[in-house]
Amino acid sequence: MDHHIVPVELQKAYRLLNHGPTVLVSASHEGVENVMSAAWSCALDFAPPKVTLVLDKATATRPLVEKSGYFVLQVPNMAQLQLTYDVGHTSANDTPDKLAKAGVRLFRVEGYEVPLVAGSSAWLICKVLPEPRNEQVYDLFIGEVVAAYADDRVFQNGHWAFEKADPRWRSLHYIAGGNFYAIGEAVVADTNKT
Repeated sequence: MDHHIVPVELQKAYRLLNHGPTVLVSASHEGVENVMSAAWSCALDFAPPKVTLVLDKATATRPLVEKSGYFVLQVPNMAQLQLTYDVGHTSANDTPDKLAKAGVRLFRVEGYEVPLVAGSSAWLICKVLPEPRNEQVYDLFIGEVVAAYADDRVFQNGHWAFEKADPRWRSLHYIAGGNFYAIGEAVVADTNKT
C-alpha cells in the first residue's frame, strides 16, 4: 500500500463524502472485479458510520455487491477525470476489459477482499446492511463503513486540505454529458454570529 494512504478514524469517515463528490464504486466476487462511477451516494450516519448508494439493476457492479456483501466508495480526483468518466459510461456487461481500457489499477488492504482504486483521494470500505425492499424498489443500498483511508497529500488531521494540495487532488462533481466541476476554493462563515 502507498505510504501516503493513511487510516481515517471511523467517526470522521463521513467527512470524506460530506462535500458531495462523484465516487468510484468497486466490488468483487469469486475473482470478478468491477469499478463504476456514481453521482448518487452520501453519508448517512456517524456512529457507526453509514453511507447510501444508488446502484441500478443494469450495472455489472450491483451483482458483485449483492453476492459479496461489500463495496468500496472511492473519491476520485482531477488526475482521474477521464478514468471516472470512462468507467461510468462503459459497462463491463458489454466491454469485459473496461478496467484495463480505462487504466484502472486496483489494490487491496489487509483484512478485506474488496478491490480499491489506486490514485484516488479517499476510500471507504462498506459492508452492505441488507434492506431488500429499498434495494429492489429504489436501487438504494446502505453500507456500514468498516474501514476508511485517505491520501495524506489532500486529507490531513481529519479534514480535506484542497486549498493546500496540488490541484490534481481536487474532487470531481458530475453534472451531465461528460461535464464535471472540480471542488472550488475554501470559504469560511462566521461561526460566532448568532
